[in-house]
Amino acid sequence: MSRDVAIARIHCPPRSAMQSGKARTHSWMLEFAPAERRKLDPLTGWYGSGDTRTQLRLSFSTREAAEAYARANGLAYEVEDAPKELAIKPKVYAENFRYGRTENWTH
Repeated sequence: MSRDVAIARIHCPPRSAMQSGKARTHSWMLEFAPAERRKLDPLTGWYGSGDTRTQLRLSFSTREAAEAYARANGLAYEVEDAPKELAIKPKVYAENFRYGRTENWTH
């Protein structure tokens, strides 16, 4: 069962759990949805498919560039909005010893 039209997904990938900074978090990725189901290979026992487009991941600097690429190549695409950035309040170690502190000591 294969589809005639390849559907591409354009999204801003989340940062990894090992990443604390904001470097390399502003790129946009174009990935293809699987066109056929994965099936079990009777010889090796591994799952696989003949669809090689799922292995392709294209990186773009902007959302508009990714959309322009998809339009230029006649790809049907869906765009997921970028995740909202949370405001991070910097913590200062000296706040633990501040005079007039109302919170309990935690350690």
